[in-house]
Amino acid sequence: MLFVVAWPVLAQADDTALRRLRAQYHPGEADLIGPHFTLVFGEEPSQEARLREALAGLSRRPFWFLLDRLVRHDLAPPSRRAYLLASPSDGAAELVDLYETLASRLGREAFEPHITVGLFDHAAAAEQVARIVERQHLPMHGRVEELALLRRDGDALETLLTARLGG
Repeated sequence: MLFVVAWPVLAQADDTALRRLRAQYHPGEADLIGPHFTLVFGEEPSQEARLREALAGLSRRPFWFLLDRLVRHDLAPPSRRAYLLASPSDGAAELVDLYETLASRLGREAFEPHITVGLFDHAAAAEQVARIVERQHLPMHGRVEELALLRRDGDALETLLTARLGG
């Protein structure tokens, strides 16, 4: 499967905090990939040429973002699990624009830019952690300067292409 991610550039303390939170609350993914905004999720390998071309043709400038809230995303019942997501206010429009440029037209879903902080067995646990994290770590300011096209094969993640935002 193919993915396109935007790599956040954060202050060292914020980057460390996000990496620690992900290691604690989303260890399977944290071992595979650090904090990121996913712009294209799970495209078929047949889309690689299209994604390479789209990334090569980007004429966007780097941009700032502000992570200032945590959002709980509950999985559909009967699951009681919930994701905890760090959502940007500033920079969200730029991330949505990148998503709309890069995602395939087929099956496009509503896109809410975020960095996944964790996956919890119960929504109440996610809510409890959200209150602590918001108090101790938010807001976080950062910048997006680079995107990457990634291929995931099981537990392996390979970078196929990186694209620096110009300007």
